[in-house]
Amino acid sequence: MTEGNSGRIAAVGAYALWGLLPIFWKFIDTIPAIEILAHRIVWSLAFTLILLTITTQWSWILKLRSSPATYLPFLASAVILGLNWYTYIYAMNSDHIVEASLGYFINPLFSVVLGVIFLRERLRRLQWIAVGLALIGVMYLTWNYGRIPWIALTLALTFGIYGLLRKTASLGSLRGLTLEMMVLFLPALIFLTILHSQGNGSLGQVKLWENVFLILTGAATATPLLLFAYGAKRIPLASIGILQYIAPTLQFLLGVFIYREPFTGERLVGFILIWIALGLYTGEGIAFRRRRNIATRLR
Repeated sequence: MTEGNSGRIAAVGAYALWGLLPIFWKFIDTIPAIEILAHRIVWSLAFTLILLTITTQWSWILKLRSSPATYLPFLASAVILGLNWYTYIYAMNSDHIVEASLGYFINPLFSVVLGVIFLRERLRRLQWIAVGLALIGVMYLTWNYGRIPWIALTLALTFGIYGLLRKTASLGSLRGLTLEMMVLFLPALIFLTILHSQGNGSLGQVKLWENVFLILTGAATATPLLLFAYGAKRIPLASIGILQYIAPTLQFLLGVFIYREPFTGERLVGFILIWIALGLYTGEGIAFRRRRNIATRLR
């Protein structure tokens, strides 16, 4: 199997796992989201430390001690990631899977806007049209919901900012996640310790399979991330751009057809506007890269 094929399989696997994660969270939806978040942080750190030990990737720790400035961007990215995780878990456990999927449909276009604002990137005309269509779709859904779709917007905002911070960070996927979990570990551990001291902790007090799923939150977090990191290095950016829609599509289908969340024809209109915007943006990007490659070969 070529590296390109193995990369595509890994990337598809990562996005498929992310798309199917609502099923995982539904198994522990009786546990408060904030407690699940704390467990996710603790067990994610344990899982990443095991992986670092297996792969003997410890030299970067010494570099951090000699260059603490490297650590600073991860303080911010850790906080943003924690907020994103909490919002996502809350959405899964409070029957807002469809709205969460909307956030990840919006995210690529929101990331484009962040690139324009902070990285001085320039958008072509069709890209601006795509962003405008997505904005109209969000405004329509806000009117239809009768409220701002805060879950979707929070997920898009936090994941977009997180991506921007990690884009300029110096550590790779596994090392970066480990450092972020180190930042969040102590507050999470203190919270869980206080919770258990008051007799309100879930671990050891809930059903056996719920205890198992709490411990597995670390593996459920890190596995798709590592698959994505492997795939992203081996396939073109254009392929990643298309494959990223697997996750919110699966979430959307789970929310509507498996968990039967309310989804009216009026809301479908808003989603269609956003899907058209995504299709326009993705198609324009593919066409632009092809024209550029052809022009490069002709030189």
